[in-house]
Amino acid sequence: MNTSGSFNLRILTGLAILCLSLSSAALPKTNPSRAQFGRSITIGPNENVGDLSCFACSIRIRGNVAGDVATFGGNIQIEDQGQVAGDVASFAGDVRVAGGAKIAGDVAVFAGRLSRDPQATISGDVSAMGGRGWIIPILLFPLVVVGLLVALIVWLVQRGRRPSMPAAA
Repeated sequence: MNTSGSFNLRILTGLAILCLSLSSAALPKTNPSRAQFGRSITIGPNENVGDLSCFACSIRIRGNVAGDVATFGGNIQIEDQGQVAGDVASFAGDVRVAGGAKIAGDVAVFAGRLSRDPQATISGDVSAMGGRGWIIPILLFPLVVVGLLVALIVWLVQRGRRPSMPAAA
């Protein structure tokens, strides 16, 4: 059995994998994704990015987005010549699509408004459930469910503590 040849092959394979992983880590990503919390994102006219997500902030696009765009509690503004290759989704925020802007995927707006220029191109489905009134029931429903569960637990504990009545003779 030739163990030194097998051992050398393992070392060479390990070194090759290490070199490939280091070289791929050193290369810049062509479309980096961005995520922010409370700080707005602006994509300039010559920028190319991947996915964009924003919580409690807004997104302004004048360049190219290779992925999806999503906000929770913020607005999305796609200006002239802005392009999104994926879907656009906004919860509790408005979406404005200017003339010349292109969206290859779907657009979904929940508890916000969709403002779309007639010259804008949206290839996918468009669904908008406007009005800020939807936020209250959505946020209130889990609180009501938790409150009912706590009330049930308190009732069961109190019921178990009641002394049992002796049987009448």
